[in-house]
Amino acid sequence: MSFPLLTATAALPAVGAVATAAVPAARRTAAKWLALVVSLATLALAVTILVRFDPSGARYQLTESHAWIKDFGVRYELGVDGIAVALIALTAVLIPFIILAGWNDADPLETGSRRWRPTQGFFALILAVEAMVVISFEATDVFLFYIFFEAMLIPMYFLIGGFGDRAHAQGEEAASTQRSYAAVKFLLYNLVGGLIMLAAVIGLYVVAGNFSLQEIAQARANGSLHMATSTERWLFLGFFFAFAVKAPLWPLHTWLPNAMQESTAPVAVLITAVVDKVGTFAMLRFCLQLFPEASKWATPVILVLALISIVYGALLAVGQRDMKRLVAYASISHFGFIVMGIFAMTSQGQSGATLYMVNHGISTAALMLVAGFLISRRGSRLIGDYGGVQKVAPVLAGTFLIGGLATLSLPGLAPFVSEFLVLVGTFTRYPVIGIIATFGIVLAALYVLVLYQRTMTGPVKPAVSAMPDLRVRELVVVAPLIVLLIFLGVYPKPVTDIVNPAVKQTMSDVHKTDPKPSVEAAK
Repeated sequence: MSFPLLTATAALPAVGAVATAAVPAARRTAAKWLALVVSLATLALAVTILVRFDPSGARYQLTESHAWIKDFGVRYELGVDGIAVALIALTAVLIPFIILAGWNDADPLETGSRRWRPTQGFFALILAVEAMVVISFEATDVFLFYIFFEAMLIPMYFLIGGFGDRAHAQGEEAASTQRSYAAVKFLLYNLVGGLIMLAAVIGLYVVAGNFSLQEIAQARANGSLHMATSTERWLFLGFFFAFAVKAPLWPLHTWLPNAMQESTAPVAVLITAVVDKVGTFAMLRFCLQLFPEASKWATPVILVLALISIVYGALLAVGQRDMKRLVAYASISHFGFIVMGIFAMTSQGQSGATLYMVNHGISTAALMLVAGFLISRRGSRLIGDYGGVQKVAPVLAGTFLIGGLATLSLPGLAPFVSEFLVLVGTFTRYPVIGIIATFGIVLAALYVLVLYQRTMTGPVKPAVSAMPDLRVRELVVVAPLIVLLIFLGVYPKPVTDIVNPAVKQTMSDVHKTDPKPSVEAAK
């Protein structure tokens, strides 16, 4: 029997979460180091998956399948394609940086009446989220995927509500109230989406007789399983609604700004760079593969929703006074690009969307974590409380600038390649949508450059005059992310080589081919 690599990659952070939570309260530093070591060991397993995966091989590799609930056809089935491998690698890379960035975020305060949960709990919850996200990327049984798709809400609820941002100008009581509100809103929105998906999962079982993604997709492809048009559309809508909430897509997005604003910067990165990717990933894996005809039927409406997300998110980002809310609305705009690329139904669009998931995770992590370091020094999230930071902390300002430039998709940095592919892929089939979407790029330049100007340039405000520059731990967090942004900006081939075969298979699932050029190339 071969080593269950996929199970181990998900189980290791789960076991590490339990071990970290069990560390005695007086040994906070030991708990931090244990969580960091576990995250690095998980990264090593993720790299092993990356090395063993053959892009030219079978669609799903490193598969595992065991009987679970026989009476209902539920199996413990795991397998990864190129898209899943890329996102598992992204998750495994980001978690150690999230842990390092949040090294002191959950330490108890010696003064004041605010009570914090044990430091061990903070890091244990992060590892628990990692475990659930990884197995969500690996699951090829629909019921198994659903369980962890929903279960990850529990640790995220406690991370948002129990370990909120300490930089709050309205006092302890108001901060506690707003954290609770953000956590409950996050939970309710996602639970509603999950319950609607549960109804669709049950409906799928009634129609197909099992929950195996591969068996259902194969039966649909060879014609042995037929769904009535109305049935397929209702099931598709049930799945898509849950994924659109998680992504998030307009108008189901309103939980994200609250959640990111009230979270610590590392938890905000965990939300938008890791957890939210499960939603867009699931659109590719489940919506398109299980319901190809319904996906094509819904495409025009979904593209309009994605376009609204792009422009709406960018416009609201321009007017934000809170740094974290600005990044949240920018992410809503970026997720609009991802969804647009998926449903453009072109190989360029879907390759760009998958690459965008990876690049957005890295660029958002870089920008938000540096913003978190900045906020921890000043004690305020408000943009107007800063000014002249680049004169007293030039390294912090420089890394903040690179993270911002990546967010606006500057050529030479990783997000540019993915955004370009999405726009090209969309334009070839839906030119009007592609043209309007480019306004999101213009607005991104506006909100990023205005943010940098107001915080980093101009006269040095008294409150930031003694601000220290990045410390060694913070440089260890930020520097590798900057390197990845530059490397993937000039050489994205390692990622595209992995995801492109999976994208071709997804295009085959929906029976779509790329549009032919209107003008033939000269011979």
